[in-house]
Formats: sequence, structure tokens, C-alpha cells
Amino acid sequence: MIALITGATSGIGKSTALEFAKHGYNLIITGRRQERLTELKTQLTTEYKINVLDLCFDVRDEQQVSKAIQSIPTEFKAIDVLVNNAGLAAGLSAIQDGNLSHWERMIDTNIKGLLYVTKHVSQLMIANKKGHIINVGSIAGKEVYANGNVYCATKHAVDALNKGMRIDLLAHGIKVSAINPGMVETEFSIVRFDGDEERAKKVYENIQPLKPEDIAETIYWMASRPAHVNINDILIMPTIQANSTTVLR
Repeated sequence: MIALITGATSGIGKSTALEFAKHGYNLIITGRRQERLTELKTQLTTEYKINVLDLCFDVRDEQQVSKAIQSIPTEFKAIDVLVNNAGLAAGLSAIQDGNLSHWERMIDTNIKGLLYVTKHVSQLMIANKKGHIINVGSIAGKEVYANGNVYCATKHAVDALNKGMRIDLLAHGIKVSAINPGMVETEFSIVRFDGDEERAKKVYENIQPLKPEDIAETIYWMASRPAHVNINDILIMPTIQANSTTVLR
């Protein structure tokens, strides 16, 4: 069994790679930071004795995506599971005060990046007549919160694409699922606040958010259902969170 995981260098992506490795999957791990990919590859091959292919590219660049997927050697091409995990939030401001570079980064990563990877990997799955695509969305794809405008819009797009993919790939026997987490403590808030670690820490202060491992375990559970079962959509939250803005501190 082979799984391809985007954004595998940290957070949910890294935990998902470890979870699938634990269950004997060979892995294709992708990300923009080669040193982190190399470190993770070494850990996975040493601890779990699996085969790992690392591909360093930016999902926002279609040419890089195409070249990377085309470079996959034959022994890795029978991809069983694609986890579209690469994504981010940038900034937190009212629409009239929005930073254009933040907007473009989110749209290019969360929507276009997911589309580019899905287009190329789904073609391999169609040729193999099997596959499962799991899209990592967000509570922000189910509801909108103040100052989350464009980020929420990109995750609503992921929610719609998840449904559309399922229709388009049905005839090819390819499963399509989504997992939509609430608060998960990763590098997410550090990225959102342009590296401001103090501000990021305050997001999770005095609460117990989800851990990346919680999401990884659930993604593996989705992928491990019997062939006739597809988990269309999961909304997963920490116990202390009722919706995107109601949190018990």
C-alpha cells in the first residue's frame, strides 16, 4: 500500500505520515523544505522499515507539481491514498484591511495547490482503477468567523471540491473524503501571524486543543474502512470547542 501526503514536513502532515508508516504503508512525502523531508524520511525508514520517496516542491506551482508527479518511479505509482494536507492561514483582518499577499498565498495553496496535486494524482489512480483521496479541510469550511473571510472562503472551496471530486471520480471507483478539524495545535497559528510565536501561543492558552496525532489517527481510520465504505465528511473538534468561536477557557 502506498500513500502520498502533501505538507508532510510538520503538523498534521507529519503525524499522518507517521501513522500510515506505523501500519506498514510505503510513503511519498512532499513539502517545500528539503531538510525536513530528508529528516522525516530517515526517521520513517529507520523506525518502520518502509520505502519512502521524498518530493520537494511547492503545491502552488503547477509546473513543479506536474514535474514531481511525473518523476515518481514505477514502484511508487500505484498510489492507494492521497492526503491533500498542504494548506495554511495567513493574517486575520477585516476584508477592507486585507493584505493581498496573504489572500493570494491562501488561495494559491489551499485551492489551486489542492487542485494541481489532485489533477495529476487522480490520473494515476484512474489508470490503476483504485484510490482514495482525503482532503484536509477545516471548521472554517463549514462556517465563517470574524476576520476569517478569505481563509474561510478557501476552506469552503475545499468543501465544495470534495463533493465535486466524489461525483467526478465515482465511475472510476475512487473514494473521496474530507476531514474538517477545529482547533489543532500545530505551526498553523505561527504561520498565520507571520512567525509571531507569542501571539500564536495565546490562541491555545488555557485550553486543550486537538493534537496533530488526533487528526492523523482519524485520517488513517477513514482510509482503512472496507472497500464498500466511504466516509464522506468528518467534522472533528476538541471537547472545549462548540463551534469556530465558542471555546471554553
